[in-house]
Amino acid sequence: MFLEELEQEEKIAFLELAALLARIDGKLSIYENSLLKRYQREMELEDYKLRGLSLEDILNEFKSERSKYIVLTEIFQLIYSDGVFHDHESEFVHIIKTHFGFDSSEFGTFKDWVGKIKELSVSKREH
Repeated sequence: MFLEELEQEEKIAFLELAALLARIDGKLSIYENSLLKRYQREMELEDYKLRGLSLEDILNEFKSERSKYIVLTEIFQLIYSDGVFHDHESEFVHIIKTHFGFDSSEFGTFKDWVGKIKELSVSKREH
């Protein structure tokens, strides 16, 4: 949705982050896989080969508040893509939230907002 606004190195970092998260529960669902492909197209990184960057190196690429919000928005969409918010995903998001410096109330409101967007997109596809 907003990935085109990221700088080139941020786009690469986001793709690495999304790939880490998509595989965190030990399997890559068809929904997660299709979302990763969509990310690559949206950011014009179709030929990019994942390098397996560390989470810390990835998160350090995002400097601006706007970039951090974009990352969280897209990450929550990836998490909700298979309809389940796993414990491992929750821990992963907590690490991101802490690294980015978001406080709990701000983060909770943001998570709720992204959940509502997900609900709208699901109901739109059903009609």
